[in-house]
Order: sequence, then C-alpha cells, then structure tokens
Amino acid sequence: MASIGSDGNGRRRILFVAGDGTRKTIRLGKASQRQAESFKVKVESLVAQGITGSIDDEVSRWLAGLDDLMHARLAAVGLTKPRKSSGALALGAFIDAYIAGRSDIKPNTRIGLGQARRNLVAFFGENKPLGDITEGDAEEYRRYLLGKLSVNTARRLCGRAKQFFRFAVRKRMIRENPFTGLESNVRSNPARQFFVTRKMADAVIETCPDSQWRVIVALSRYGGVRCPSETLALKWADVEWDRNRVRVPSPKTEHIEGRASRYIPLFPELRGPLMEAFEAATPGDEHVITRYRDGKQNLRTHFKRIISRAGIEPWPKLFHNLRSSRQTELAETFPAHVVCAWLGNTQAVAQAHYLQITQAHFDRAAATPVATSESAAQNPAQQPHETGGNASQPVRTPNKNRSVFPSDSAPCEIVQDGGWPLSESNRYALAGTGF
Repeated sequence: MASIGSDGNGRRRILFVAGDGTRKTIRLGKASQRQAESFKVKVESLVAQGITGSIDDEVSRWLAGLDDLMHARLAAVGLTKPRKSSGALALGAFIDAYIAGRSDIKPNTRIGLGQARRNLVAFFGENKPLGDITEGDAEEYRRYLLGKLSVNTARRLCGRAKQFFRFAVRKRMIRENPFTGLESNVRSNPARQFFVTRKMADAVIETCPDSQWRVIVALSRYGGVRCPSETLALKWADVEWDRNRVRVPSPKTEHIEGRASRYIPLFPELRGPLMEAFEAATPGDEHVITRYRDGKQNLRTHFKRIISRAGIEPWPKLFHNLRSSRQTELAETFPAHVVCAWLGNTQAVAQAHYLQITQAHFDRAAATPVATSESAAQNPAQQPHETGGNASQPVRTPNKNRSVFPSDSAPCEIVQDGGWPLSESNRYALAGTGF
C-alpha cells in the first residue's frame, strides 16, 4: 500500500514500499489531494505489476502520457524503465527553438534572450536536461550571476530564465518552473541616478560632431525621448512645426493599446537642432536620424566619447539620465499626469526611476520659509498665486511659499548637489571643468 505525505505548502509526495521491501518516495510537487489520490492508485498498480510481471493497458497509457520529469521520477524508484533522452529537452536546443519561434519579438528583445541563453548554457551546460534543473540549481545560478554582474542585470537574466521555463511548463515538457521563486523585478539604483544640468547638456551639444548628433542629444535631454528606439523611429512627418508639437513613435509600448505613439511639445530647445538637421537633410530623407541607423552602430560608445571631448566625466546611464533629468525639470512646472503623458511613462514609474531631488531644491527650501495656515492668515499678501511657465526656461527665482513639487508628486530619495550626487560613493564629479 502507498500513502500520501505533504509539507503543508501544497507540495505532496507518495510513499510506498517497493517489491524488494525498501521504502521509497516520489515527489509530486504542488498537487491537490484528489490528484495525489489518483496518482497513488497508479503507483500501487505499478508496484503490483512489478511483482506479477503483467502490465495493465490503462496504466501503460497513463505512463505514456506523463511528462518526462514525472516519468523520470518513477523510473528513479524502479517503477518503470527510463525513457530515452530527448534532444528537444536539452537546455540549449530548447532555448534555441523557443527564440526561433518568437516571430513577434523585436530585435533588441531577441538580443536579450540570446544573452540569457548564453548565461544559462555557460552555467548548466548545453545538454543539461530541462527536467534535471531544480529550484536549488536555480538559486545557485542566481548567485553565479551576482558574482559577475550587477544586481539588476542578474534579476533581468533570472526573469528571462523564468520566461523560458514557464513556456516549457505550458508545453508540458516539465512539471514545475524551478525559477519561479527568484526575484526578477528590476529596481531603481540611486547610485546610478544623475541629474544632467542644462549647462552640461549644452556643452555636450556644442561638442557634437554633426547636426544629427545634436538632435539625438537634444531629443534625449530636452524632449525626454527614449534613445535609441524612439529617436531612430522619428520621421520628419512627425514634426508638426505649425502646431508646435512632435509625434513620438514608441516601439517599446506599441503593443499596448493606445500607446503606439505620443505627442511632446516642440520645446524651444528642440526647435533649433531640429531645424538645423532639417536644412542639412538630403531631399527624400524620411527619418530624422539617417546616419546611425545601422544596428551595428553603438550610439552609447560614440556618445561617451562626445561627453569626454566636452571635458565632462560621463555619467552612469548616458541616455536614461538625460531623460530622467528632463522629467525632473518638467515636474517643476507642469502637473505630473501631463509630464508622464509627454514622457510616455506612469507616475509610479516616474517616481521609482526618474524623479530626482537636487541641491537646488534644498537651496530654495533653506532660503524660503514654508507657508503654514497661521502665517498665511497673518500675511495674506504673501499667498502664492497660480503661475504659468515655460518648462524650457530654468527657474531663476523661486516663488515664496511654493513647494518644490506639484501636490500630486511624491518625494524621492535621491539627493544631489546642483545635479551632483551628495554621497561619497558617487564617482561622477567633474574636475576642473567649471561645471
């Protein structure tokens, strides 16, 4: 007779006495009591058939329908013969087949999946059977990644591994996903946040080698455009000169209904570089950026050189920090929902990954008393007034009694000194540049 055991977390196992009198266990993983009862009956039949030598047709069909992982567990305790190894279930071949079958993904996503494959194969081996990878193996893989990569990169690669094995579960190639419990959400890293001041950005733009590079930098810093995906997708037909706005195609979010594109204002800081590039364009050019469209072009490497030539130490996240700086700047003047609509993100994402606190906020707070209900009653003339403003203009004189952020913006945790991180761990300071 067989019995059912449980660890209290929904994971069950079958315990039985084999024909040779030894006690054996088969792990079922997460299963209901009813599923465990049904499996127990089949195990008892296999034990009896192993003694009598006769094989029941119903049990044979049940065995044939089991996934390779569970069949291997039965074979390990002597209840059936092992199946021949299937090349399709080898780790490397399985991932190759998965990536090849994803005709719906973008080129950069395919590159990311390829990076995840290389790391998995480097750790587990090309021919490692999927069913042999356990939760403990997955945890060791995570530690292996953390030993050579940043925390966020390791999380991203664990997320890719989770994606591969989730597909294998859905295809019933394996019973459980060993990577399910691993952390895969990418979190904000304050040490890599950096506020790029206007003075720095303008110095870099002046150093750019041509008009197209000036547009790339201006779109990132003053338009908050994602680079390279949105920058390279931008066409001259998207620039609506007469309506003072630019339609920004968004390859990253085009799969979400209503988010294939968005509009941003034609900010004054953008009009000049765009007009210069338009006048320099060859008749018939469709895209704004034509010289750097080759997928082999590494914009980040080129941009790093440009920043260095401007006499500035490159900041941690070259393009993201530009976009983050613009969102922080715009939040000073416009409501959060408006800024997020222009930048193409949500307020939650902006709070977690974009908005920053700069030294200018501390200076303004130190110089201006914060209004209270008592002081407002005593000094009605000092009440703040509704003011308009152009986001393109820097704030020169802070309004008295005005809070740093709009009322619907939450405080951030990243403290910077006039655009420069205050913490000693930040290594991205300018030496002798005047910035």
